[in-house]
Amino acid sequence: MSCRKGIAAALSAAACVAIAAERPVTVGVPVIVTATRFEEAYLDRPVNATVITAEDIQRSTAKTVPDLLAEQAGIAIHDFFGNNAATATVDLRGFGITGTQNTLILLDGRRIVDIDLSGVQWSGIPLAAIERIEIVRGSGAVLYGDGATAGVINIITKSPARIGNTAVIQGRAGSYDTREGQLYANTVAGNLGINVIASNYVSDGYRDNNRNRQTNFQTELRLLTDRGDASLKLASDNQGIRLPGARLVQPSAGLNLLETNRRGAATPLDYAQRSGNRATFDWRHETSIGQLNLGLGYRDKEQNSYFDQGGFPDYRLAELGVWSVSPRIKFPQSLFGLPNTLIAGLDWYHWDYRQLLSNSPGNIGRPFNTVDAIQENRAWYLHDTMRITPRLTLVAGARSERYRIEASDFFDPAAPGGAFGSGAPTGGRTDTQHAYELAARYQIAAEWAASARTGRSYRFANVDEVYEFSPVFAREFQFLRPQTARSYDGGLEWRSAAGALRATLFVIDVDDEIHLDIFSTGIGNTNLPPSRRRGLELEGSHTVGASLRLGASYTLTEAKFREGVLPGGPFTALNVVVAGKTVPLVPRNQARLSASWAITAKTRLNALVSYVGEQYMDNDEGNTFYTKIPAYTVFDLKFVHQEGGWRFTAAANNLLGEKYYNYAVRSQFVADRYNSYPLPERNFTVTAEYAFR
Repeated sequence: MSCRKGIAAALSAAACVAIAAERPVTVGVPVIVTATRFEEAYLDRPVNATVITAEDIQRSTAKTVPDLLAEQAGIAIHDFFGNNAATATVDLRGFGITGTQNTLILLDGRRIVDIDLSGVQWSGIPLAAIERIEIVRGSGAVLYGDGATAGVINIITKSPARIGNTAVIQGRAGSYDTREGQLYANTVAGNLGINVIASNYVSDGYRDNNRNRQTNFQTELRLLTDRGDASLKLASDNQGIRLPGARLVQPSAGLNLLETNRRGAATPLDYAQRSGNRATFDWRHETSIGQLNLGLGYRDKEQNSYFDQGGFPDYRLAELGVWSVSPRIKFPQSLFGLPNTLIAGLDWYHWDYRQLLSNSPGNIGRPFNTVDAIQENRAWYLHDTMRITPRLTLVAGARSERYRIEASDFFDPAAPGGAFGSGAPTGGRTDTQHAYELAARYQIAAEWAASARTGRSYRFANVDEVYEFSPVFAREFQFLRPQTARSYDGGLEWRSAAGALRATLFVIDVDDEIHLDIFSTGIGNTNLPPSRRRGLELEGSHTVGASLRLGASYTLTEAKFREGVLPGGPFTALNVVVAGKTVPLVPRNQARLSASWAITAKTRLNALVSYVGEQYMDNDEGNTFYTKIPAYTVFDLKFVHQEGGWRFTAAANNLLGEKYYNYAVRSQFVADRYNSYPLPERNFTVTAEYAFR
């Protein structure tokens, strides 16, 4: 088993839980911000996009943002513990363990994926604050750059100027001693609106040693002007979570903790904590030549984690701060007599990172390793949309981005626990990459449209991916080549007042994929041999009468290495052939069926059935392990009743009690050993809330 794998997993546990809440909403015509970084109607855009509205959230069984995303075509979720998505990762189009680094997550158009492996702060995005979630598959590298290989997921929060005066108080209780309280308030006076959301969550979790506590606060002040608006958002979150570790299975030793002690803890002393703050300012102004937008932002977080590791403890304290400036302008001017919109913009991100390593919290004042890194990303982009005919729309875009990282490691051999360590020599790397996109959409008929696109994307290695061990266990910075990819999409879409259908075929060819490879070149990361993702995405929805809404999605994904051999090392198999082998942690088949039935005007029943096919385990690039992560089917049900200002909800998740897991890692040392992370069986939640209007 990989110590580094456990560390990466536990660091991701510092990502925060999402808060589940629902509010009565007024749903208008969906718009897509991520398609052009400006609010524009979706239906004439050549993008493969799904919009999850606030009304869709009400019709869902989801309790967290990853729950919502898992219902959509092309998305797989991997979760270690199932405690309110505290350690969930989102994988779009079959990237497996690196899905988090290849799907760009945005909050109000601003990236929240960091330059470490800690994961997205899901808990900092309360469902009560969400207006819609936009999923743009296979596109986004031109407008957003690094890490948008598979696509972009943009979470749009509600504007206080659009909601009106309201206040909602909510209480929730559920299985595993889960308790949550939440307050949401919004007020508007003239051209000024403000909203506030505060919440507190605590749960023991399904597993032993998995207690999770979370607090959140978020507020937005929005001022409407004659030609636009200005918005200031402030937020903070704080989480502490215990880490139970994995369940060991090794038939040759007669061990199967999945069967004998499924809920037990292998690491009763391990834990992680995190706190974060963010502040953003956005200004929008209409001019005689177009719309000008300016985005400014700052975000920080502090994480600490402790891993006992059988009496060889590892304690880490990491601090990260990021500044961002994103000016852009939209010129809706005709070109050659044809309707045309040109978007031009700049992106600047500056990251400051520090990590202290010690053997205990008490000794962190004198760490044996102090890692400092500065990363800066600068980019410009152009994105043009031209209406050739009333039926045909073309899009072309280009981006250039310069990436620079400088890192140092101060080693103190006299520090407690530092006698057998080492420090990495100071290093750095500078790269410039580019992205492009060409796309077309043709309106075949009033309800039918076809689209096609091709593009190039890239990804730079993050700081956790370059600070590793050499083959002789000496600390070093392993600066990797940037990952690049070329993608191709073709789709057909049908829309009517009663529903919609979409079918998409896609291919993504990836070169120099950045990946955790703990034994081939030491204990570190590497650039993998070329790979290919291709597949079919189907999704649809239909309204039956006035009371029943049905939805379905199906995804067929084939993720394989095109060629290559993993050289191996002294602690693993040598020269593992991966050509033609399946990428681990990518299910070939996924399907979901959903229904939302308005039993009466005040009562609704939501249901979801999810099927996920079998997957190769992590670390099984050669596809040689004797078993896979089994396929599973989960059934969720939620009952909602509204009575005046009161709203009551009763939910049952995994109603049939499926014993399943969606992450496991094979051992590189013992032929039949693997570690799995079981997820909750049947569990229940009840919620009561009252809205003051």
